[in-house]
Amino acid sequence: MFEFAGDLEPAINIIFLIVTGFIAWHGIRFRDEAGNTDAIHLLFGCIAAVFFFMVLFQDVLNIVRF
Repeated sequence: MFEFAGDLEPAINIIFLIVTGFIAWHGIRFRDEAGNTDAIHLLFGCIAAVFFFMVLFQDVLNIVRF
C-alpha cells in the first residue's frame, strides 16, 4: 500500500493495521450508556475493518490482489 516508503513499508503496514484494527474494534463494539449501538460508529468501524482486511490480505500476506 505504501510503496513510496521503501524499506519501511512493512513497518508502516503494521502500524496501519494496528490503527485501523483499533478503530474497527472500537466502532463495531461501541455501546452508549443505555446499551444501544450508534449507526455512525458502526459505519466507520465497518469501513476501517474493510481497509484493515484489504491491507492484511493484499500487502502483508500477499494472498489476493484488489
